Amino acid sequence: MKTLRLPNVPVPASNVILGLMRITPLSDEEIRTLVGTARDAGITMFDHADIYGDERHGCETRFGDAGAIPASERDQVIIQSKVGIRDGYFDFSREHILTTVDESLAALRTDYLDILLLHRPDTLVEPEEVAAAFDELEASGKVRAFGVSNQTPGQIELLRRWVKQPLGVDQVQLSITHSPIIAQGVAANMAALDQSIDRDNGILDYARLHDITLQAWSPYQKGFFDGVFLGDRDEYAELNDAIDELAARYGITPTGIATAWITRHPANMQVVLGTTKPRRVQEAAAGSDVPLTREEWYRLFRLAGHILP
Repeated sequence: MKTLRLPNVPVPASNVILGLMRITPLSDEEIRTLVGTARDAGITMFDHADIYGDERHGCETRFGDAGAIPASERDQVIIQSKVGIRDGYFDFSREHILTTVDESLAALRTDYLDILLLHRPDTLVEPEEVAAAFDELEASGKVRAFGVSNQTPGQIELLRRWVKQPLGVDQVQLSITHSPIIAQGVAANMAALDQSIDRDNGILDYARLHDITLQAWSPYQKGFFDGVFLGDRDEYAELNDAIDELAARYGITPTGIATAWITRHPANMQVVLGTTKPRRVQEAAAGSDVPLTREEWYRLFRLAGHILP
C-alpha cells in the first residue's frame, strides 16, 4: 500500500481510504470485519461525516458502537470526519463546527479527530469564525489537522487568509469517466470543446502547488451518482475491455485498475471507497501502487470519452 504524509498527522496515510457512509445497516461484526479487512490490506485512513447515516452521526455511532478501532490501536489509524451540511443549508459558523465535533467524538468514541474537513462550500462563510473554531479545536487537542471538501482555489484562499493551520486536504469527485479536474487542463484553450470549460478554477494544479492532497470520492461512478462504469458495456464497452486487459496484465481486478488510474497521477491523490464489501476493499487496495504507464493511463482517459486535442 502506497502511503503519504498529511500535515500534522503522525500516522502515514494510505492512498486508499475506507469511506463509512453506508455502514448503518451492517451488524457490529460486519463493521469490524470490513474495517479489519481494510487494515489488513494496508489502509490506515477512515472517512466519516456528521450527515452520514439515517440520522445525524448515524454512521459515526455505528462505527463507535461496533468497536471498529480498539482504543489500544487508536494511534495506528487516521479518522477523518466532516462538518457543515445541515437540513437545507450549509453552516460553517464557529458554534456549529464546535458542537458538531463534540458530537462526532462522542459518536465515534474517540478523544480526537485526526482530520476535520469543511463539507461543501458555505457561501455565507465568515472565515474569522472558522479560524476561531479551528484554533479552539487544535488547542484542546480535539482535532489535529484540517481541510475542505469540494472547494475551489478561491474558496480555499479566502479561508487561508484567516486560518493559520494548513488546509492539507480537498475532497473532490473524481473517476476515469468523471474527471473534469483533469480533463479541462488537457483541453485548455480549445474554445469549441465543452471539455475545455473550467468548472473548478484549476483545483488540480492549485493543490499541487500548495501541497494539498486531493481525495477522490465516487471513484467508480460514471457521473454524479449515475451508477458505476465498471461492467457497463452499454455505455463504456471499449473502456471496460481495456480495463479487463490491464487487469489481466497486472494480476488484479478491474476495480484495482480503476483505483490505479487515480493513484498513478503524480498529484499523489487518495481514493475514497464507498463499499461495504470486504472483497471490494481488497480489490481496490490492490491497485494502490500499480504503475500504469503513460500510454496505459491515457488510453483509459480517451476511452472514457475525454479528448486529446
